[in-house]
Amino acid sequence: NFFSHISSDMKRRYWFHDIQLSLFRLTMKRLFSTSHSSVDSKEMKKFQLLAHKWWDEEGEFSALHSMNDIRVPFIRDTLLNMSSNYHLGNPLSGVKILDVGCGGGLLSEPLGRLGASVTGIDPLEDNIRTADQHKSFDPVLAKRIQYKSSSLEEIVEESMETFDVIVASEVVEHVADLEAFIKCCSLVLKPEGSLFITTINKTQLSYVLGIVVAEKIIGIVPEGTHEWEKFVPPEELERLLESNGFSVKTVNGMLYNPLSGSWSWMESTSVNYAMHAVKSGAQAQSSPTDALSEMESEQPSATAGTTV
Repeated sequence: NFFSHISSDMKRRYWFHDIQLSLFRLTMKRLFSTSHSSVDSKEMKKFQLLAHKWWDEEGEFSALHSMNDIRVPFIRDTLLNMSSNYHLGNPLSGVKILDVGCGGGLLSEPLGRLGASVTGIDPLEDNIRTADQHKSFDPVLAKRIQYKSSSLEEIVEESMETFDVIVASEVVEHVADLEAFIKCCSLVLKPEGSLFITTINKTQLSYVLGIVVAEKIIGIVPEGTHEWEKFVPPEELERLLESNGFSVKTVNGMLYNPLSGSWSWMESTSVNYAMHAVKSGAQAQSSPTDALSEMESEQPSATAGTTV
């Protein structure tokens, strides 16, 4: 018998660990069996109608397709600058990435082609079906990418400190409880792991360009896609990240040119921006149960938000 050969002190440690794990699992079930979720049912309905159009490069998601020209190199180069490991041809080999609100897989696929092991999650089953079908055309991607119809909260228990990188691109402006979303990102990200976010600032200019022009005048985004009230200023996002154990490293402005259909980097963050943050190391982290207790003590539920 294994336990007959170890000290009573070691036994106490094993028992204490088991108790902590059991408490964590109970807390998770209690916390996420309620309506406390970042997934917004209204947002789900918006994107349900578009689920079959993700890979139409001239359609409603054309701006997201062209965004890959700058967001993929941003993620790749940032990670390579942080690491001494480089694999020729597969620069992100060995990197485990979680693509939150993956939609049809527009960002998951290029990250997989760079060698990363990608898990894409989205609460809409139709999106996941589209993503699965598209990756099946490439046997290499079929091995490197897995998709799940799931919210971020639903995978926390099984994925504690699992991922090296989390990508939430054009997602946070659709969630209901942004702080709960960020806490969940922290829970599934490894210490010193990277979080990449692209989103829209909350300014008068973003309302004019992001909603009036993009949705109502030239129609490059389906009307009703965005709600200006849910746009997130970079200062607010940075504050939330830093209060939840992240250190913000980079904030870059982004500009979309509807005439050329292309994106470019810019100094101003007045409309779109990209942010890179790093989770604190293991010594600075509180326990998973501490983090979950904080989530419970703040808001018992969130009224609506989806990751798309």
